This record gives sequence, C-alpha cells and structure tokens, in this order.
Amino acid sequence: MALDPQSVEAQTSLAGSLASRVLLGLSDSRAADLARADQLIGGALAASPGYALAHQVKGQVLCARNRWKEAIPEYEAALASNPNLLGALNGLGWSKLYTGSIEEVIPLTEQAIRRSPRDPQLHTWYNTIGTVHLLQSHPDEAILWFEKARSAAPARSFNHSALAAAYALSGDLDRAAAELAEARKLRGERSFSSIAKMKAGGFWRSLSAKTRALYEATYFAGLRKAGVPEE
Repeated sequence: MALDPQSVEAQTSLAGSLASRVLLGLSDSRAADLARADQLIGGALAASPGYALAHQVKGQVLCARNRWKEAIPEYEAALASNPNLLGALNGLGWSKLYTGSIEEVIPLTEQAIRRSPRDPQLHTWYNTIGTVHLLQSHPDEAILWFEKARSAAPARSFNHSALAAAYALSGDLDRAAAELAEARKLRGERSFSSIAKMKAGGFWRSLSAKTRALYEATYFAGLRKAGVPEE
C-alpha cells in the first residue's frame, strides 16, 4: 500500500486481514479495523468490480459486521468468477447457517475439503460440519467433527467451547467441563462467564429466528450443563 495505494490486490489483501482479525476475536480496535476494511474493499471493487477475491473479502467484512444475508451474494459472486475460492465456500456455508438455510451448509463445506484436503483452514471446515450436527441435535456426530477440529487447531477456543456443549449434551459432563476450562484459558474467563453475556453482542441478535432457536436448544443448552451460568 505504501508503494502503490491504488493496488487492487493490496487493498483486497489488507481488507481481508483486517476482517479476519475481527472475525477471530483478535482485534483491539474492532470499529477502526472494520471502517478501514470497508474503505479498502470499496476502493478495490470500484476499480475492479469483477475481481473474485474482492467479492470474497467484501463477504468477510459483512460477516464481521454480522450482516450474513448481505454477505451471501458477495460470496456467490466470488464463486461464480472463481469456483476454487475456498474462503468463499466457507463463508457462504456459515452465512447460510446463520440465516437459517442449515441444510445447505455441509455440501458447501464438503466441497472445500475435497478441493483442499490439507488446507491450513481445515479445522474451520471440520468445526462447520460439527456445528451443523450439533444444531441438528446429533451430539455424537458433532463430537467426531469437533475433535478433528481441535486436533487440527488446539489453540482455537471455539473448538473447545463447541466440544464442551456437545460432550455435555451426550452426557459426558467431565469432558465437557474440561473443554470449557480450556476454552476459558484460551479466550479469557469473561468470554464464557455467563450465557447472558455471550448473547449480549450483535452476533446473537443478527441470527435468524430459526438459527437462534437451534443454538438455544443445543449449543447453549450444552454450555449450561457444562457449567456456564445463565447470568
């Protein structure tokens, strides 16, 4: 960017890095990161409206703002230009899940796994499939996929919190408590201090009514059993 502020590739890559930092919970300045990402990706798409990766990153930025429905056409535009954009497949899958089209998620994720079976983001795809099984009240199947996700990325707190919920729903409260403790250690105690605080952000309010109901009946029900208090 310093050498060429108008570089579409640089604008897109930097916007994607900023959005990823927010999505992973690593940003200390969420609003500023997203404002800059919006500016960068807007410039990239204005200069090159057919650039597939820019549409993928625009989808990421919208997801970071919890605007899942708006992200879907961006991911679809990216895949129409380049069907091998694995990040777009993953983002489209999560956006479909959060907007309530849960039955479409696993086929999209399986496409990504087939195309890149050794991908660095494989743990994210395993977690996606596990989440679908959990929301469909299949905790044993969910555990298999969450364990694969944890093995691939043991430092990601969301793999441990998901396992905590799945183990609790399957009746294994000791393992559930151990996974919850690991998630708290990795993400910070406040992140899992209560169900109410977990729901307080914009993420929960942005989900479709169908998806909220599924999370309530499975993920949050499991975390309650694992030891997360209501308030």
